Amino acid sequence: MNLTRFKYIPLVGTVKNYKVEYFRKDLIAALTVAVVAIPQSMAYALIAGVNPVYGLYTSIVSAIIGSAFGSSKHLVTGPTNAICLLVAGSMRNYMGLDNAYQLLFLMTFLVGALQITFGAIKLGKVINFVSHTVIVGFTAGAGVLIALGQLSTLLSIRIEHSAEMPTTMKFYYVMTHLNQTNLYALGLGLMTIAIILLCKRINKNLPGALIGIVIPVIFIVIFSLEQKGVKLTGHIPSSLPPFKMVQFSFDSFKNVFSGAIAISIIGLVEAISISKSISSTSRQKIDANQEFVGQGLANLVSSFFQCFPGSGSFTRSAINYHNGAVSRFSGILSGVVVALVLVFFAPYAQYIPNPCLAGVILVTAYSLVDQHEIKKVVKVGKFNSDSIAMWVTCFATILMPDLDYAIYTGIVLSILLYLKDTNKVPVKILIPTQGKESQVIEQEVKSVKEKVDIIIVQLEGNLYFGSASDLEEKLDNLVDKAKVIILRMKYVTTIDLTALNAIKVFIRTVKEAGGILIISGVRSEHKSMLKNSNLVSDIDGENIFMSENEIFASSTNALERARATLNCGIGEKSEKSAACTLIESVSTFKGTNTSFF
Repeated sequence: MNLTRFKYIPLVGTVKNYKVEYFRKDLIAALTVAVVAIPQSMAYALIAGVNPVYGLYTSIVSAIIGSAFGSSKHLVTGPTNAICLLVAGSMRNYMGLDNAYQLLFLMTFLVGALQITFGAIKLGKVINFVSHTVIVGFTAGAGVLIALGQLSTLLSIRIEHSAEMPTTMKFYYVMTHLNQTNLYALGLGLMTIAIILLCKRINKNLPGALIGIVIPVIFIVIFSLEQKGVKLTGHIPSSLPPFKMVQFSFDSFKNVFSGAIAISIIGLVEAISISKSISSTSRQKIDANQEFVGQGLANLVSSFFQCFPGSGSFTRSAINYHNGAVSRFSGILSGVVVALVLVFFAPYAQYIPNPCLAGVILVTAYSLVDQHEIKKVVKVGKFNSDSIAMWVTCFATILMPDLDYAIYTGIVLSILLYLKDTNKVPVKILIPTQGKESQVIEQEVKSVKEKVDIIIVQLEGNLYFGSASDLEEKLDNLVDKAKVIILRMKYVTTIDLTALNAIKVFIRTVKEAGGILIISGVRSEHKSMLKNSNLVSDIDGENIFMSENEIFASSTNALERARATLNCGIGEKSEKSAACTLIESVSTFKGTNTSFF
């Protein structure tokens, strides 16, 4: 079979290379993932503001399709806390409408379509423009919001039209109505939290969330706590996710499009981050564009089976990998197991107390606040770009009424801060000392006061339109500071026409001031740009030296050119300037005296 024809369907390659002995390992991993996925999916559905059954539907369909078409063989797709929070924020104004669920499924479709488009046009690398600190800030803010949003469920305080209220308003309402707390509900929720934490201390592999839900159910049945005001999950149909056509209309598109963009971006960032995190240990090569397509298809197909948007789950993916999953079949099987549980055991789910699901969510919300990463960012600098982007995104997530705008704020801010940091050109000034020994000292541009024979100006990094003004200003300060200026471009990675124009102006200004400018270390990829921009016409061709494979070769050639220009006669007994002494030492260089190049 020629697998190149099926490169966009990784499952084909998995089937071809699958071995019988893999199945047992994949099945064990799938069963373990399903045990965690069932309570998580139901709990996350509450975050999204929908019936828990839709969380189970999403956990089934997304896991199967995402595993079949994604790049990672360990990533498990389904409901995630951050995505569910975005769903709740985007749908807040529509949940009271008759077509609320139609809008929700349409948004799932749009998320999938956008993600497939991103993958099809090869935007995998664009995801790198979403700063890691923006994600840290968003997840921390999401953790706070999720926790605040679940207090009413944990305390069983009824809030009218809560689906249409911002989380901050819900929190204020709860704080002003604490006297309405149902102590039975609070007790069950705290019991679930205690069981989960205890299971983690005993053995991290114990399904704490599942145990934390099952044990309270026993109390519900024995003591009839439903009659004492404890709200239960209620009826969950014993059936597979039903197919239902997505309802399309222009007005509906307009209502959910903004939210769909934010969810598609964060969903992809989550999926790629988790995939790469696991692949660093598993050594699997991850294709970001293929993962985009896999996540997009998972959401697109899910929209026709009454599912809300999903993404890669860190918890379930880590469990999948650490429990010995060998192939993508483990993710597919986890969806199948959840489907079987839904078909055969759904009637028992009606006894699950909502406060216990809130307890599961609160534990998860706490884990979203990555204290280690936050401390690391702050330690680097309280007021550096990363720290500012993180805190602004965090507080925007908590305080902004629309979470999608919080995401956009963080992304735009991180890009603006990046541009601010990159609009300064690293310029090193190397000047021969005027002592007896040939030495070179590095100085700041503004510290060069007196005129010397020779200056070596080393440019570094990306020279683009955003940094052209800074480049022009620094070069202007050097125009009359030396007889010969060597412009070293060995470490210039990219250069555009705006920055090149700044260099052309500098060359002309130096010539008008009676100086000589030599360019060294020109990389081959920049040669044509220099030629096409007519820069060669502004400078003698003999004064341009290409970068060579031999270390320091172009700089040595440039200095030889400077020697000729300064009329330094090597070997003469007459007193030489410091610059000539330096050039002489370079000419007889045996490997020790030009480390500054």
